[in-house]
Amino acid sequence: MEENNRYRKNGKKSNSHVMSGGTHLNSFNAVGRNYKVPYELMDPTIRPYVERNQKMHFKRLNTFNKLNFNTPTKIRITPLGGLSEVGGNILVVETEKEAIIIDVGLSFPTEEMHGVDILIPDFSYLRQIRRKLVAYIITHGHEDHIGAMPYIFKEFQLPIYGTPLSLALILNKFQEHKIAHFKSFFRPVEKRQLVQISRDFKIEWIHMTHSIIDSSALAIVTDAGTIIHTGDFKFDYTPVDGYPPDLHRLAYYGEKGVLALLSDSTNSHNPKFTPSESIVFPAFDRIFANTKGRIIMSTFSSNVHRIYQAIVAGLKYNRKICVIGRSMERHLETAINYDYIRLSFDIFIDPDEVKKYRDNEVLIITTGSQGETNSALYKMARDEHRFVKIKPNDVVILSARSIPGNEASISTMVNYLEMAGAKVYYQTEDIHVSGHASQEEQKLMIRLIKPKFFVPVHGEYNHLNAHRRTAIACGVVEKNILLMKDGDQIEIHPKYIKKVRRVRTGKTFIDNQNNVEVESDIVIDRQKLASDGIVVIVAQVSRDDSELIAKPMVTSFGLISDRSDNYLTNELTRLLEDYLIGMKNSKPHLLDHPRALENDLKSVVRKYLYKKYKKYPLIVPSVFVM
Repeated sequence: MEENNRYRKNGKKSNSHVMSGGTHLNSFNAVGRNYKVPYELMDPTIRPYVERNQKMHFKRLNTFNKLNFNTPTKIRITPLGGLSEVGGNILVVETEKEAIIIDVGLSFPTEEMHGVDILIPDFSYLRQIRRKLVAYIITHGHEDHIGAMPYIFKEFQLPIYGTPLSLALILNKFQEHKIAHFKSFFRPVEKRQLVQISRDFKIEWIHMTHSIIDSSALAIVTDAGTIIHTGDFKFDYTPVDGYPPDLHRLAYYGEKGVLALLSDSTNSHNPKFTPSESIVFPAFDRIFANTKGRIIMSTFSSNVHRIYQAIVAGLKYNRKICVIGRSMERHLETAINYDYIRLSFDIFIDPDEVKKYRDNEVLIITTGSQGETNSALYKMARDEHRFVKIKPNDVVILSARSIPGNEASISTMVNYLEMAGAKVYYQTEDIHVSGHASQEEQKLMIRLIKPKFFVPVHGEYNHLNAHRRTAIACGVVEKNILLMKDGDQIEIHPKYIKKVRRVRTGKTFIDNQNNVEVESDIVIDRQKLASDGIVVIVAQVSRDDSELIAKPMVTSFGLISDRSDNYLTNELTRLLEDYLIGMKNSKPHLLDHPRALENDLKSVVRKYLYKKYKKYPLIVPSVFVM
């Protein structure tokens, strides 16, 4: 009885000594915020240190209290791409007078976007604030972060800040677009150095690990406080180049007090750690040691460390290296030229030299891991490549995850490869690892930064929401977390975070063969052609009596079978005759306006064809009034 009374206060039994199993608690206080342990239970010499340690924990976990809560400065953040999607990353950070653009990436079209090679962000909002724009800020050199740079730079010439490799890759793109003379706008940065970008912005690039070399997080220092933007990242403690992520610098800013953390959400559903890139080499080594034929390895062209590991394994087993694929050649050459990896050029052979060597002396590294129909590997699989034909003793390693939407094309390519006799390694954990942080690394990032506000970025809504739950588990107050969509604009001040408005966003279609925009109505017409076909009507109409002079010519493709052409012609002839009778009575003026007449006829024919065939074909009427 006496023991039980120790846990009573005001006649009620306390549960403060009980932890709730399996339930996350930010505090062990299970009986309410106002409850305090009776002082008489503490030894008087120990009690002051209990209080001091509690205060210490509060201070170290709430370093954002060091922010200037009386500052008049507010920051607005607007994603124009990269949220509710994977790819096409572009983010605007602005004060009242200035704005910076973080990354300008591209994304890829769906199968329905016929004749479109890439998608770039809609720059409408940037045109509205063009007088505020001061710089481009680049986190790393992946296509979904720099791929649209040539297109935006032609419109807004601003300084481009980034690490050397990122700028070198952008220079490659500028050369393709014949604007390389603008490299005078490049501003290479040194990591761990705070760079004065403009009056309102200072930025430090913090070294991170990812699936491309020289990735960075950003510390964006403003009068309102510091914003940490992680870029794409994972915490790889044993990276191939020996440069682990700069945890000390992240912790440095965390201790100073951080206004907001914008963090990569791509792998938010994975509860573990993302494995190190270096675990791939033992898998390569095992495969190479047991392969007597040629080895063909395909991965993302930007994953230079993956390519490097394959090359090292190939050299270990005395193989010559043949790199096939323009993008892969350029990435590898750039990494060698800028001293990110060290390889002698005499280890490489050209594609036309492959046949000069025995099969066990050749390693081919090529593009096509996503099953792109114009890629080198796909052409090899279809026996269409100029120099390399798949042999029955070939081993093919697809060292890449499938991007959502590419599963079918990859499966088709794998089928072709296996039908040609090749052994294919695909979808096994040890030949590929992700470049993005999983939950445990996301937790570490949040604990290092200890932000006042948290905004998950880079991913679809379900990724952002999973990241939100992780942040709450790590002690971020739920009301201080905002989930955004492309076009949402939020305002941040040390006292609050809120959504303020929506801005226009979208995608611009690009034909990458000519580097020109494809208008949206053209893409819509192509979709109609592919799904519903086309109907062409040529008719001659008498001006005097508004009747057909001759039977109209009707041609259709993709709507009905050829044997039904006559039936469709007769049906549309009757429809056109009835239409002309009605037009003569109600809209005789249309005879003087052929374009308006054709548009009106198009509407009538569209309604009829949908009622008859449940299709909306592209309708092309040509009416000659004579």
